[in-house]
Amino acid sequence: MLDHQRAVEKVKEVMEQNDFSGVVLCKQNGQMLFQLARGYANRSDERLNDVNTRFGIASGCKIFTAVCIAQLAEQGKFSLESRLQDVLNMTFPAWDPQITVHQLLTHTSGIPDYFDEEVMQDFSELWKDRPVYIMEQLRDFLPMFQQLPMKSAPGERFHYNNAAFIVLGLIVEQHAGVSFASYVQEHIFKRCGMQDSGYFRTDQLPRNTATGYIDADDGGWTSNIFSIPVQGGADGGAYVTAPDMMRFWDALLSHTLLSEKMTSYLLTPHAHDEDEEYYGLGVWLELEEEKIFKYHVMGFDPGVSFMSGVYPEHGMQLVVISNQESGPYPVTLAVEQMLKK
Repeated sequence: MLDHQRAVEKVKEVMEQNDFSGVVLCKQNGQMLFQLARGYANRSDERLNDVNTRFGIASGCKIFTAVCIAQLAEQGKFSLESRLQDVLNMTFPAWDPQITVHQLLTHTSGIPDYFDEEVMQDFSELWKDRPVYIMEQLRDFLPMFQQLPMKSAPGERFHYNNAAFIVLGLIVEQHAGVSFASYVQEHIFKRCGMQDSGYFRTDQLPRNTATGYIDADDGGWTSNIFSIPVQGGADGGAYVTAPDMMRFWDALLSHTLLSEKMTSYLLTPHAHDEDEEYYGLGVWLELEEEKIFKYHVMGFDPGVSFMSGVYPEHGMQLVVISNQESGPYPVTLAVEQMLKK
């Protein structure tokens, strides 16, 4: 068991050192160990973050997309080994016809990406010639990658891919007959009791939602409203509270969302990157001595940083969520170092 008092003191110290803005929640063996909030949800009004503040989580919600696909597969709509061309009524002229749903889920499809993290660093660069306010639906992303050639052969290598998750979201929409956000709301958020979470428009954020901030080197700052799409989707951009993220993990691990067999498959290493970071379906896995040390998700956008993990051997869950571009990593590292002692 984590030493509660020592853990709180250490995390508070790291939050201060890094001028952290956001929320940290830690639960072990079903008991809340600590919940800490720091910084401003809105700097102009000096409105403080609290435990129930909603934050954007960027790519941290790719796991929601994976769960949607797995649910539809369990319903028999298609299988994870189905070919893309057999499950989506859209044409991708330059793509390999053998691409499978499973390859899209594990970043091994080889398709081109609209934001290729191997060649681009700044997500906000995408929106200099393309207004963020027109990016309202998944299909609005298609012109950015639909005609581009393959980056590698299907199954050849791991290449983190946002476009693959846009395509997965389009598969969900076709087979569920509703918008992606509506499907997630009904079949994940509602089922988990995530009452404060949603795919909110950046120009219509509900109360108690943190504004994302981009800090400049000279001490100035701007909000991220012009640096991310106006509405999130299958590759990222949901807003959640830290307690809601805990509810998601609880529901996933208690087989409320998927069968035990499918949940286990989702949380199994299927691919890995060059640094031997393993990937399941929509979720990262860290192994130690061939055992899973943690299942985790993370997301980083302009004005957004998020990390959340489950540590099965320690019965622990951690959520670190911020409305700045950095902060969760040192907090997460501090907690993990205490776990490993």
